[in-house]
Amino acid sequence: MRQYEDEYRHKGLRRRLIDSLHRKGITDQRVLDAMNRIPRHFFMDLAFDQIAYEDRAFPIGEGQTISQPYTVAYQTQLLEVKPFDKVLEIGTGSAYQGVVLAELGAQVFTIERQKKLYDRTRQLSFLKKYPGIKFFYGDGFEGLPTFAPFDKVIVTAAAPQIPPKLIDQLKVGGMMVVPVDENDSQRMMRITKQQDGSLKEEKFDLFSFVPMLEGKTNGNGN
Repeated sequence: MRQYEDEYRHKGLRRRLIDSLHRKGITDQRVLDAMNRIPRHFFMDLAFDQIAYEDRAFPIGEGQTISQPYTVAYQTQLLEVKPFDKVLEIGTGSAYQGVVLAELGAQVFTIERQKKLYDRTRQLSFLKKYPGIKFFYGDGFEGLPTFAPFDKVIVTAAAPQIPPKLIDQLKVGGMMVVPVDENDSQRMMRITKQQDGSLKEEKFDLFSFVPMLEGKTNGNGN
Protein backbone atom coordinates (compact mmCIF):
# COMPACT_ATOMS: atom_id res chain seq x y z
CA MET A 1 0.00 0.00 0.00
CA ARG A 2 1.38 3.40 -0.96
CA GLN A 3 2.44 5.83 1.72
CA TYR A 4 0.59 9.14 1.73
CA GLU A 5 2.73 12.23 2.21
CA ASP A 6 1.64 15.77 1.48
CA GLU A 7 4.91 17.67 1.33
CA TYR A 8 5.62 21.39 0.96
CA ARG A 9 6.36 20.70 -2.68
CA HIS A 10 2.87 19.26 -3.21
CA LYS A 11 1.25 22.14 -1.36
CA GLY A 12 3.11 24.66 -3.46
CA LEU A 13 2.11 22.96 -6.69
CA ARG A 14 -1.48 22.76 -5.45
CA ARG A 15 -1.55 26.46 -4.63
CA ARG A 16 -0.29 27.24 -8.12
CA LEU A 17 -3.01 25.01 -9.60
CA ILE A 18 -5.71 26.75 -7.56
CA ASP A 19 -4.44 30.14 -8.72
CA SER A 20 -4.67 28.95 -12.33
CA LEU A 21 -8.27 27.77 -11.81
CA HIS A 22 -9.16 31.23 -10.51
CA ARG A 23 -7.61 32.84 -13.57
CA LYS A 24 -9.64 30.49 -15.79
CA GLY A 25 -12.89 31.74 -14.28
CA ILE A 26 -13.59 29.73 -11.13
CA THR A 27 -14.84 32.40 -8.73
CA ASP A 28 -16.42 30.40 -5.89
CA GLN A 29 -13.84 30.78 -3.14
CA ARG A 30 -15.33 27.90 -1.14
CA VAL A 31 -14.68 25.55 -4.07
CA LEU A 32 -11.13 26.84 -4.53
CA ASP A 33 -10.39 26.54 -0.81
CA ALA A 34 -11.80 23.00 -0.67
CA MET A 35 -9.65 21.88 -3.61
CA ASN A 36 -6.60 23.53 -2.06
CA ARG A 37 -7.06 21.36 1.04
CA ILE A 38 -7.20 18.08 -0.89
CA PRO A 39 -3.99 16.28 -1.95
CA ARG A 40 -4.92 15.27 -5.51
CA HIS A 41 -1.83 13.06 -5.77
CA PHE A 42 -3.33 10.76 -3.10
CA PHE A 43 -5.93 9.66 -5.67
CA MET A 44 -3.44 8.72 -8.37
CA ASP A 45 -0.73 6.18 -9.06
CA LEU A 46 2.70 7.05 -7.67
CA ALA A 47 3.94 7.33 -11.25
CA PHE A 48 1.93 10.56 -11.59
CA ASP A 49 3.22 12.14 -8.39
CA GLN A 50 5.37 14.72 -10.19
CA ILE A 51 2.57 15.85 -12.50
CA ALA A 52 -0.54 15.37 -10.33
CA TYR A 53 -1.10 19.13 -10.13
CA GLU A 54 -1.16 19.80 -13.84
CA ASP A 55 -4.61 20.89 -14.97
CA ARG A 56 -5.44 17.78 -16.95
CA ALA A 57 -7.10 14.40 -16.62
CA PHE A 58 -5.11 11.24 -15.91
CA PRO A 59 -5.99 7.56 -16.38
CA ILE A 60 -7.01 5.59 -13.28
CA GLY A 61 -7.69 2.22 -14.95
CA GLU A 62 -10.78 0.48 -16.37
CA GLY A 63 -10.96 3.09 -19.13
CA GLN A 64 -11.70 5.85 -16.60
CA THR A 65 -9.89 9.05 -15.64
CA ILE A 66 -9.50 11.39 -12.70
CA SER A 67 -11.09 14.51 -14.13
CA GLN A 68 -9.21 17.66 -15.01
CA PRO A 69 -9.20 19.95 -11.94
CA TYR A 70 -10.84 22.74 -13.93
CA THR A 71 -13.71 20.41 -14.82
CA VAL A 72 -14.13 19.35 -11.18
CA ALA A 73 -14.14 22.99 -10.06
CA TYR A 74 -16.54 24.01 -12.86
CA GLN A 75 -19.12 21.33 -12.09
CA THR A 76 -18.84 21.90 -8.34
CA GLN A 77 -19.29 25.65 -8.74
CA LEU A 78 -22.43 25.13 -10.85
CA LEU A 79 -23.85 22.74 -8.25
CA GLU A 80 -23.85 25.46 -5.55
CA VAL A 81 -23.24 22.95 -2.74
CA LYS A 82 -24.34 24.02 0.72
CA PRO A 83 -23.40 22.41 4.04
CA PHE A 84 -25.55 19.34 4.77
CA ASP A 85 -26.76 19.05 1.16
CA LYS A 86 -27.56 15.47 0.26
CA VAL A 87 -25.72 14.91 -3.02
CA LEU A 88 -25.94 11.97 -5.43
CA GLU A 89 -22.78 11.53 -7.52
CA ILE A 90 -22.85 9.36 -10.63
CA GLY A 91 -19.38 8.00 -11.37
CA THR A 92 -17.19 7.65 -8.29
CA GLY A 93 -14.02 7.14 -10.31
CA SER A 94 -11.02 8.01 -8.13
CA ALA A 95 -13.35 9.55 -5.46
CA TYR A 96 -11.64 12.94 -5.90
CA GLN A 97 -14.84 14.73 -6.92
CA GLY A 98 -16.73 13.11 -4.03
CA VAL A 99 -14.12 14.34 -1.57
CA VAL A 100 -14.39 17.89 -2.95
CA LEU A 101 -18.15 17.73 -2.29
CA ALA A 102 -17.55 16.35 1.20
CA GLU A 103 -15.06 19.15 1.94
CA LEU A 104 -17.89 21.57 1.17
CA GLY A 105 -20.01 19.89 3.84
CA ALA A 106 -22.18 17.68 1.65
CA GLN A 107 -23.43 14.22 2.52
CA VAL A 108 -22.32 12.30 -0.57
CA PHE A 109 -23.89 9.16 -2.05
CA THR A 110 -21.68 8.02 -4.91
CA ILE A 111 -22.18 5.22 -7.46
CA GLU A 112 -19.51 3.38 -9.48
CA ARG A 113 -20.36 0.81 -12.16
CA GLN A 114 -16.83 -0.62 -12.54
CA LYS A 115 -16.35 -3.27 -9.83
CA LYS A 116 -12.53 -3.18 -9.96
CA LEU A 117 -12.51 0.59 -9.64
CA TYR A 118 -15.10 0.50 -6.86
CA ASP A 119 -13.04 -2.03 -4.88
CA ARG A 120 -9.77 -0.19 -5.45
CA THR A 121 -11.16 3.19 -4.46
CA ARG A 122 -12.66 1.83 -1.26
CA GLN A 123 -9.15 0.86 -0.14
CA LEU A 124 -7.86 4.45 -0.10
CA SER A 125 -7.01 5.11 3.53
CA PHE A 126 -7.39 8.87 3.01
CA LEU A 127 -11.15 8.35 2.62
CA LYS A 128 -11.44 7.45 6.32
CA LYS A 129 -11.33 11.20 6.87
CA TYR A 130 -14.71 11.44 5.12
CA PRO A 131 -17.25 9.16 6.83
CA GLY A 132 -20.03 11.21 5.22
CA ILE A 133 -19.29 9.66 1.81
CA LYS A 134 -21.35 6.52 1.14
CA PHE A 135 -20.11 4.27 -1.69
CA PHE A 136 -22.32 2.10 -3.89
CA TYR A 137 -21.59 -0.35 -6.69
CA GLY A 138 -24.36 -0.06 -9.27
CA ASP A 139 -25.89 1.43 -12.40
CA GLY A 140 -25.75 5.22 -12.41
CA PHE A 141 -28.78 5.49 -14.68
CA GLU A 142 -30.86 3.91 -11.93
CA GLY A 143 -29.59 6.23 -9.19
CA LEU A 144 -30.37 5.33 -5.58
CA PRO A 145 -34.17 5.44 -5.19
CA THR A 146 -33.95 3.99 -1.66
CA PHE A 147 -32.06 7.09 -0.49
CA ALA A 148 -33.95 9.69 -2.56
CA PRO A 149 -34.81 12.49 -2.70
CA PHE A 150 -31.52 14.37 -3.13
CA ASP A 151 -30.80 18.09 -2.90
CA LYS A 152 -28.27 17.87 -5.71
CA VAL A 153 -27.16 15.40 -8.38
CA ILE A 154 -23.82 15.52 -10.21
CA VAL A 155 -23.00 13.31 -13.20
CA THR A 156 -19.30 12.92 -14.01
CA ALA A 157 -19.67 11.07 -17.32
CA ALA A 158 -21.13 11.96 -20.70
CA ALA A 159 -24.88 11.29 -20.63
CA PRO A 160 -26.68 10.62 -23.95
CA GLN A 161 -29.61 12.62 -22.55
CA ILE A 162 -30.79 13.96 -19.19
CA PRO A 163 -31.35 10.73 -17.16
CA PRO A 164 -35.07 10.66 -16.22
CA LYS A 165 -34.71 8.44 -13.15
CA LEU A 166 -32.18 10.86 -11.68
CA ILE A 167 -34.60 13.74 -12.23
CA ASP A 168 -37.25 11.71 -10.37
CA GLN A 169 -34.87 11.37 -7.41
CA LEU A 170 -34.24 15.12 -7.21
CA LYS A 171 -36.04 17.24 -4.61
CA VAL A 172 -38.29 20.07 -5.73
CA GLY A 173 -35.94 23.03 -5.92
CA GLY A 174 -32.98 20.68 -6.34
CA MET A 175 -30.34 20.91 -9.06
CA MET A 176 -28.53 18.47 -11.32
CA VAL A 177 -25.28 19.24 -13.15
CA VAL A 178 -24.72 16.89 -16.08
CA PRO A 179 -22.66 16.89 -19.31
CA VAL A 180 -25.00 15.91 -22.17
CA ASP A 181 -23.83 14.65 -25.56
CA GLU A 182 -23.77 17.32 -28.26
CA ASN A 183 -22.07 16.22 -31.47
CA ASP A 184 -18.51 15.12 -30.56
CA SER A 185 -18.42 16.70 -27.10
CA GLN A 186 -20.75 17.40 -24.21
CA ARG A 187 -22.70 20.49 -23.22
CA MET A 188 -22.57 21.15 -19.49
CA MET A 189 -26.11 21.62 -18.26
CA ARG A 190 -27.73 22.59 -14.98
CA ILE A 191 -31.26 21.32 -14.44
CA THR A 192 -33.43 22.78 -11.67
CA LYS A 193 -36.66 21.05 -10.67
CA GLN A 194 -39.32 23.74 -10.28
CA GLN A 195 -42.18 23.81 -7.78
CA ASP A 196 -44.68 22.72 -10.45
CA GLY A 197 -42.48 19.78 -11.47
CA SER A 198 -41.22 21.42 -14.65
CA LEU A 199 -37.52 21.66 -15.39
CA LYS A 200 -35.42 24.77 -15.85
CA GLU A 201 -32.52 23.99 -18.19
CA GLU A 202 -29.37 26.12 -18.31
CA LYS A 203 -26.62 25.47 -20.86
CA PHE A 204 -22.96 26.23 -20.28
CA ASP A 205 -19.61 25.36 -21.89
CA LEU A 206 -18.57 22.32 -23.91
CA PHE A 207 -16.43 19.59 -22.31
CA SER A 208 -15.11 16.10 -23.06
CA PHE A 209 -16.04 13.21 -20.73
CA VAL A 210 -15.85 9.44 -20.83
CA PRO A 211 -19.27 7.99 -21.72
CA MET A 212 -21.93 7.21 -19.14
CA LEU A 213 -22.80 3.55 -19.69
CA GLU A 214 -25.78 1.52 -18.53
CA GLY A 215 -25.51 -1.49 -16.24
CA LYS A 216 -22.47 -2.42 -14.18
CA THR A 217 -19.38 -4.53 -14.71
CA ASN A 218 -18.06 -7.24 -12.39
CA GLY A 219 -14.47 -6.89 -13.58
CA ASN A 220 -14.75 -9.83 -15.96
CA GLY A 221 -16.11 -7.84 -18.88
CA ASN A 222 -19.72 -8.36 -17.79
